[in-house]
Amino acid sequence: MRLNAAGLTDVGREREHNEDAIFYLVTRDASNQPLGLFVIADGVGGQLAGELASQWAVAAIHDALRDLLAPPGPDETHPMGTPYTQKIRWPRTKSGRLERGDSLQTRVSRAVQSGNLTVYAQAREHPEEAGNAGTTLTMALVQNGRAVIANVGDSRTYLLRGKRLQQITRDHSLIAGLVALGNVRPEDIFTHPARNVIVRSLGRDPDVEVDLFEEQLRVGDTLLLCSDGLWEMLHDDQVIGSIVAAAPTPLDACRQLIEAANTAGGSDNISVIVVRVE
Repeated sequence: MRLNAAGLTDVGREREHNEDAIFYLVTRDASNQPLGLFVIADGVGGQLAGELASQWAVAAIHDALRDLLAPPGPDETHPMGTPYTQKIRWPRTKSGRLERGDSLQTRVSRAVQSGNLTVYAQAREHPEEAGNAGTTLTMALVQNGRAVIANVGDSRTYLLRGKRLQQITRDHSLIAGLVALGNVRPEDIFTHPARNVIVRSLGRDPDVEVDLFEEQLRVGDTLLLCSDGLWEMLHDDQVIGSIVAAAPTPLDACRQLIEAANTAGGSDNISVIVVRVE
């Protein structure tokens, strides 16, 4: 079993700045088993606050899990996607350090908490440029076919198995709550006035509730991580799934998804990571 991954981020057609940040790395762990770290953060806040928050969160999560990431071979390491994502400012973090023996879920949860605390602290240290900084987050840590997925906000992780695309994560948004209560029809989430209100994000408080999910991956499966700039433009999950399934490579899938989202309007930044299990 091996992981084949690619990721891209795009500013879209209406925004001046890209407030998304992505990171992906495919390598092997200390036991020579396949290991992958995949992260998408979608910043929120005025001026540069969102851009800074997403970068801080991704950097802190990578730092918290650095000891898991064995030195990669030159053919197993992938670039971070675009010149934008390579501009990440890497702040020092003191939280989220993990002890040996912690479960994979514990490591992921603490890494996200480290990202949250970093955004919270950095925003208060730099109030003029990032005082209201926050970010959504979706991430997957895959080790030897086992995927632990974390989510805060409305960025999503999907699993494509066969021809079926299934959303693994749950959106932490006002509209998702209204749909769950039966007060709003699912098809109205793309037009409702409250569709852009998120109720959970990194950086708002010193501690954050993190949703965790676990999947045992099979050969032929594909993970898709994305910001809301993708799924809010492409309303039909089956359309998204068909694009991913038909693309010859993960990089082709990323390019085609971003092109489709821009063709549909591109009203937000668009970020995608596609991970195939081969």
